[in-house]
Amino acid sequence: MNTEFNHKSVLFDESVKALALNGEKIIMDGTAGGGGHSKEIAKTAKRLIAVDRDPDAIAVLNERLGGLSNVTVVHGNFSDIKNILKKLDIDAIDGLLLDLGVSSFQLDTADRGFSFHKNAPLDMRMSKTGLSAADVVNTYSEQELADIIYKYGEEKFSRRIAANIVKAREDKPIQTTFELVDIIKASMPQRAMRDSHPARRTFQAIRIEVNGELDALRTTLDDAFDCLNSGGRIAVITFHSLEDRIVKEKFNDWGRGCTCPKEFPVCVCGNKPKGKVFKAISPSEAELSANPRARSSHLRVFEKY
Repeated sequence: MNTEFNHKSVLFDESVKALALNGEKIIMDGTAGGGGHSKEIAKTAKRLIAVDRDPDAIAVLNERLGGLSNVTVVHGNFSDIKNILKKLDIDAIDGLLLDLGVSSFQLDTADRGFSFHKNAPLDMRMSKTGLSAADVVNTYSEQELADIIYKYGEEKFSRRIAANIVKAREDKPIQTTFELVDIIKASMPQRAMRDSHPARRTFQAIRIEVNGELDALRTTLDDAFDCLNSGGRIAVITFHSLEDRIVKEKFNDWGRGCTCPKEFPVCVCGNKPKGKVFKAISPSEAELSANPRARSSHLRVFEKY
């Protein structure tokens, strides 16, 4: 197995510190990847459940963490948190860490098809199973493609890109990342390509669709809250506004308490805050210069009462 499963963990120290480890806690790392966070957490956790959906990551996690008596490696999706804990006969956890998005390893491994900088088969499957990017690009209707690219990529040229994808696939299936990049570039005016790579938003959108990322995140947050002990924490590292908004709104809902209109003299709803929301943390200038992929990332933390 390739042991070069390296991932530059963004906000590494901050996210481990956010779990407030004390030697007595059961923690789940729902996106264990190459084991960077997990290895550090395992030093102070009573028990660590290291979860990842990527079979390549699981092979590396078993290699790197398999000898630690307090670590259990699980091949699965963090959205299945309740079943994972049930199978392990664990009633509740004291912390959950989610480092969202695509890992450096997945981006840098060309044949996984995540990167618009490398020519490869259109894939983008974190689990290496199920619906692929090629399936989305070649079988979704023009309207479906436009909706996904606009909704998940916040791409204002989504309709033009979708129309050109459908036009191109009439001649032959779109099979590689660079074929898709060329179609995207041809769909955008020159001025729109100055700030960032023109394919960035469309690739993000297709990847989110392929992996069901936003639905999985919503499910996980609700289920994780149910699985959390009092005083337990959920720490989430986000990389774009869509997932960050989901986490921010969910944490704020839990921390809000009373939902009565401001003009009510006294509370009649009876809602109490379910926990404490910590201020979001962004990478330092030093981290951004060392790891450009840290840009736009945020760490959000919630503690359950």
